[in-house]
Amino acid sequence: MGSPLHLAVALRATGDEAFTAKHWVELAREAEEAALDFVTFDDSLGGEPGLDAVLTAARVAPLTSRIGLVPTAVVTHTEPFHLSKAIATLDYVSKGRAGVQLTTDSLHGKHFGRRENFDDLWEEAADHAEVLRRLWDSWEDGAEIRDVTTGRFIDREKLHHIDFEGRWFSVRGPSITPRPPQGHPPIAATEPGFADIVFGDDPSVPGALVFRDVTGVPEAGQLREWQEQGFAGFRIHADLHEVTRGLVPELRGKGLFRTEYEHTTLRGHLGLAKPANQYA
Repeated sequence: MGSPLHLAVALRATGDEAFTAKHWVELAREAEEAALDFVTFDDSLGGEPGLDAVLTAARVAPLTSRIGLVPTAVVTHTEPFHLSKAIATLDYVSKGRAGVQLTTDSLHGKHFGRRENFDDLWEEAADHAEVLRRLWDSWEDGAEIRDVTTGRFIDREKLHHIDFEGRWFSVRGPSITPRPPQGHPPIAATEPGFADIVFGDDPSVPGALVFRDVTGVPEAGQLREWQEQGFAGFRIHADLHEVTRGLVPELRGKGLFRTEYEHTTLRGHLGLAKPANQYA
């Protein structure tokens, strides 16, 4: 018997089904039935067929109850202020199950009026993540008063300007959306340094949960070996049915994966505490 590992699946679709909300809902529900930690959604701006990843996750959210939902956002084309409120909204709609995977794209960047030099896109992504977290903290918990008698909706003392000045962004804030239920929905990326979840091959990245991207369905024993090397979990790129009906029962038979959810939020699934508000 080993310690339980974390398991996620990168959802994929081909053809017309990629543009059908029903298809994504059915996939997420099957992943939830297997008690997976989360699923990821690719975004059409990154070159994958399908719909806007954040909007797709928002459609899936009210039709699921426990599975973590991690849409991809291409920071090369997306302003952090707009993304912060979109992910905060997803966190409210899902009752604390939202995350976001930040990625970059040099191929289509010039079509969005961006610079020609794309060598430093991950540095921009790091600033993007910093702005997201600051905007999520720009409302303290309990900032909403909703006092009909006095006509006060918010406590202005609990709203904060973030006054971020960086190479790529200048954002004053505060956000127009209250602090998300999780405080900070987990941020994922393939590059270390700023993400809560890193999809990579080096399990020694400090301050992050490292998931190794696995193509195809590995054997349970192989996942156990990788877990012993220090990987917190694995994101599987394969047919979902093979994962939920084959791999998951095998892992459970070895005591390596949960039989049911113990938490209701994505941070809870991953063992991450709700972060303190940096402005409180």
